[in-house]
Amino acid sequence: MGHASGAPSGNAPVSDSTDRTTVGLRVDVDTRRGLDEGVPRLLELFRRLGIRASFFVTMGPDHSGRAIRRALRPSFLAKMWRTNPFKLYGIRTLLSGTLVPARLVGAGAPAMLRQIADEGHEIAPHGWDHVGWQDRIHRLDQPAIRADLDLAARSFAAAVGVAPSASAAPGWRTSPVALAVQDGRGLLYASDTRGETPFRPSISDGMLETIQLPTTMPTMDEVMGRIADVPAALAQAVRPGINIFTLHAEVEGGAHLKIFEAFLAELVKSRARLARLDDVAASVIASGEALPVARVVRGWIGGRSDWIALQEMARAQGGRAS
Repeated sequence: MGHASGAPSGNAPVSDSTDRTTVGLRVDVDTRRGLDEGVPRLLELFRRLGIRASFFVTMGPDHSGRAIRRALRPSFLAKMWRTNPFKLYGIRTLLSGTLVPARLVGAGAPAMLRQIADEGHEIAPHGWDHVGWQDRIHRLDQPAIRADLDLAARSFAAAVGVAPSASAAPGWRTSPVALAVQDGRGLLYASDTRGETPFRPSISDGMLETIQLPTTMPTMDEVMGRIADVPAALAQAVRPGINIFTLHAEVEGGAHLKIFEAFLAELVKSRARLARLDDVAASVIASGEALPVARVVRGWIGGRSDWIALQEMARAQGGRAS
């Protein structure tokens, strides 16, 4: 798949057997600081450990400062108190798009995107405007969603040299309309949701073709401030079969790099297979086994400040669906 997927993964192959433990590593890059500072640290760590991962990069403007509009929600304020955003993101990012001009993330640093792919990692878009998508997706109609996805895909192709073969919705927020628009784009898979297992989404018009690889584990920022031993808690969340762990370049690639490295050590000790998400998707498809079919619904899980898109059967993460 050219630069979009990088060279063949150096990780151990993903087993088709569900009794083998696989952890797909998904790196979300939401901000320009995350791309400029967090990604190089993660690349160095992965290089040292011989690990390959999937990077999903926001392509458009870093409007992180506009998230302040969520400040009236008690759950948002509680998360900010637990995670110390000044330490994680820095003042420039927290003001980006408001008092400080918004810099382009992926579209503004094509050389870094190509470096990610050249080092053997998968790379794909994480939307165009991360904050804009999160705050507006439930109100966007089909033309607006198509325009947003087109913009992200065109800027990705211009930066990397090939069309994207995967996508991940910002903030795990999507809609049936967005899933339907995305379905006709020839993607190998999408990772827009939280859930328990790879699945095929179902909407009112029927089953979609693009499989979902949902994030199955809690993220570090969801457990920070709530659990004392974060690496052990994350390791304990790994189950037999396929797991998808999402990390953030701004968090695990920043102030909490050592905690993330300790978690990776726990995974290595447990002999879990670490994989890129495209490797996981290819293995799932090659197995020929029928995937579960599930609706995507709005749900809530501990540690997040608002609703997310949830695989309907996925209640084991402590969430509720509506």
